[in-house]
Amino acid sequence: MQLTTETNIPVYTLKESSYNGAEHFEIVKGEALTTHQKELFFVPHRNNFYKFVFVKSGQSKHWIDMVPYVVKPNAFYFSSPQQIMLKEESTCSRVIGICFTDEFLNIEDNRVLRQLPIIQNPNYGHELLLSEADVAFIDDISEKILEEYNRGDNWRNSMLTAYMQVLLIYMSRLYTAQVLPDNATTDRELFKKFSQLIEENIVRVHDVAGYAAMVNLSAGHFSELIKEQSGKTAMQHIHDRLLLEAKRLLFHTDTSVKEIAYQLGFEDASYFNRFFKRLTESTPAAYRTAVREMYH
Repeated sequence: MQLTTETNIPVYTLKESSYNGAEHFEIVKGEALTTHQKELFFVPHRNNFYKFVFVKSGQSKHWIDMVPYVVKPNAFYFSSPQQIMLKEESTCSRVIGICFTDEFLNIEDNRVLRQLPIIQNPNYGHELLLSEADVAFIDDISEKILEEYNRGDNWRNSMLTAYMQVLLIYMSRLYTAQVLPDNATTDRELFKKFSQLIEENIVRVHDVAGYAAMVNLSAGHFSELIKEQSGKTAMQHIHDRLLLEAKRLLFHTDTSVKEIAYQLGFEDASYFNRFFKRLTESTPAAYRTAVREMYH
């Protein structure tokens, strides 16, 4: 596995990694990564866009955050902008890949898509296993999206929006069944908002009261509602998000523990060390050594 020595994880735009120079939406059918932008993918990186890949055949290996995946045929893979990716190896695969940015989701007709579980991705999932019926449905709708994408008439964007809604709603059903915890309720609107607020504010807001104030609720009532909707307290979600980002940086970079503490908004490295050890029973430095020895 190749580990970057850069202080910061590079973030690639859709235009940088696009096959066709697309800025906000692209769908591509064909062979998976071979030589296209190879230098971008074989180092730890984030994308500033959402990436969905329907794999029909072939095999490859990559990492999402600290989890290795061996790509399977007839499976669906997805990633969100905050996740760290690293490609290890790739053989020729038949895939359909769909990428789109926040700007695409902000188009008026697409805003409903932002609330779907697979877009929110509160559990940082990446892989969905497909039945024969799922494969047939996704293959069909993906081909329709591809056909519409390659058209040039005035109705193209409206048709793309309609097909994308169908695909993402279908995938959100699978996400809910395979990724969300069993004790989560179906009413998760506040939790969806909380998840978005955490992504936007985690390095500067570490307390429940700060997030509760953003939605005009008391800290106690806010935490109760979050637990009802997700199975965990608001503070657990805040700590889990801080811990995840810390592990990402410890695993994928050589950034010092002190600098990671600073990047994540901790007052000092000693406080960060105590926080990390309380949640993992390991210091940040010991965790970095252990996971690199295990997975290198």
